[in-house]
Amino acid sequence: MLTLNLSPSSSPVTFFKSNHQYPINASSLLQNPSLSSRTHQQYSSSPLNESKISNFSKSHGYPLCFSSRFIPQIRDSSTNTTHLGRIFESPAGSSRSLIVKAAASEPNPAADGEGDVVSKKKKTFQLAVVFGFWYFQNIVFNIYNKKALNVFPFPWFLASFQLFVGSVWMLILWSSKLQPCPKISKEFIIALLGPALFHTIGHISACVSFSKVAVSFTHVIKSAEPVFSVVFSSFLGDTYPLSVWLSILPIVFGCSLAAITEVSFNFQGLWGAMISNVGFVLRNIYSKKSLQNFKEVNGLNLYGWITIISLIYLFPVAVFVEGSQWIQGYHKAIEAVGKSSTFYLWVLISGIFYHLYNQSSYEALDEISPLTFSVGNTMKRVVVIVSTVLVFRNPVRPLNALGSAIAILGTFLYSQATSAKMAKKDGGEKKS
Repeated sequence: MLTLNLSPSSSPVTFFKSNHQYPINASSLLQNPSLSSRTHQQYSSSPLNESKISNFSKSHGYPLCFSSRFIPQIRDSSTNTTHLGRIFESPAGSSRSLIVKAAASEPNPAADGEGDVVSKKKKTFQLAVVFGFWYFQNIVFNIYNKKALNVFPFPWFLASFQLFVGSVWMLILWSSKLQPCPKISKEFIIALLGPALFHTIGHISACVSFSKVAVSFTHVIKSAEPVFSVVFSSFLGDTYPLSVWLSILPIVFGCSLAAITEVSFNFQGLWGAMISNVGFVLRNIYSKKSLQNFKEVNGLNLYGWITIISLIYLFPVAVFVEGSQWIQGYHKAIEAVGKSSTFYLWVLISGIFYHLYNQSSYEALDEISPLTFSVGNTMKRVVVIVSTVLVFRNPVRPLNALGSAIAILGTFLYSQATSAKMAKKDGGEKKS
């Protein structure tokens, strides 16, 4: 075994190998390069030690520099490019001392701080992109869905077509392996039947509401969804703190004020939005209970299969309810628009962007916390309401705008209150 005895510069540096000793005075080596060269040649030329040196060098990466570079590395110990130069330092006016440098392994607070800033900026940018796509797709859907309904007032057909487009979209993603297809079992399909049914009810009811009243009014009423969530969940045994119950009061008051002052008020439109809230709340509640054993299925795949089953539910009923009027309504729509291609484009865009904005919402939920998602969803309704009012130039009374604002504020307060409830619950579970 090789050992290295390091002492002040006046003492020799000595290597020991088994029972043989090779004394080397470091100062003599520096003063007499020929002596060091002969010493190195004598040692390396020994048949007994040739293989040992080679193996040591290979296994340790020449830490002691047994090579022709041995002398220059001792001479240039002031530089940072050699092995010994990283170990020895010679401060002016002091004797040579051994300093083990571990700068590479020590944390660098400045570098870590810069990395955190870059990571935070990257995350903020990604979040902005996700929300941007989500809002944009939702706005496009609401505008073109309303345009199609204005000339072709058959919400059952449009709702079915939107589910059809979503089904085809998911089948393309799965077949092209752009999205991994989940494993399908009989139990999984049975578990989806309930959530898909309530999703169908929520979707068709919203489309009926869109066909009867202004888009902005439908979204104001749909902002009351938390009220139904709290009520139905309480009936099923969940408990909520007083802050949650207080947060739903401005939602109820704001929606009521917006409804009585709505210019385009229609009972069918109001009840359509209310039933849509009930459908989507029951879908969420039922999903938590029936899909607990299928947590390996991600949100996008889950929504894809719900879309396919919802289409199977909805289309036969749509044919029964209004199928006999579709042909006549189609000709009237072409006459109103002027070009059939324009009408086709409106319907197609409504179908594509209906699926895209739902897909983006699931992707956003995977990337952000539930609280951030709730706040983002609340702001989404504000953006959609303002956008549709500007596009369709719907008359808005001051009290109507005030009621809408109060309802949206209540939705925001509800998201804050429920988030605090969940945080308290999680904290209690960790303590236990």
